Amino acid sequence: MKKQVTSILSTKQLTLTALMTSILCIVAPFSLPLPFSPVPISFATFILYVSAYVLGPKFGVVSCILYLLLGFVGLPVFSGFIGGVGRLFGPTGGYMIGYLFLVLISGFVIEMSDGRRLPSAFGFILGTAITYAFGSAWLAVQMDLTFMQGVAAGVLPYLPGDTIKIIAALIIGPVLKNRLRRI
Repeated sequence: MKKQVTSILSTKQLTLTALMTSILCIVAPFSLPLPFSPVPISFATFILYVSAYVLGPKFGVVSCILYLLLGFVGLPVFSGFIGGVGRLFGPTGGYMIGYLFLVLISGFVIEMSDGRRLPSAFGFILGTAITYAFGSAWLAVQMDLTFMQGVAAGVLPYLPGDTIKIIAALIIGPVLKNRLRRI
């Protein structure tokens, strides 16, 4: 009897990765600019939190890389319906690179804890903190600020919104993952 070899990239996994990338590309451009910061309130992080549940760390990072590449080549998928190299190398570029670590860390913690909410919340917070660190450091360099000024401009105003996004993802993520598992 021959042993059946399973593909690492199943049709379902490829489809879910493409779907989450598409959703990220559709939702991320919608943002709320703040008059006191070059960093807008983005809905991308919420989709990334949900992606961590649905895709896990490996395919969540693949989805995020696809999103970044689509924006890099000029598609208007970044906040404010903008794309291009300039956005990745501009003041908000560090946050977008930080997205990779957000999905990787969150997805890993979710996977290791079987999606339990408390460890998942910790994974989201840790991933978000690393995203903030990358973003604040890059923002400080780009805007000639100290790191703490970068934190004040690029982190503190966003903490309440990110808390709400994390709570929403902790509610929606497991439900969506279970429903997709049945398909």
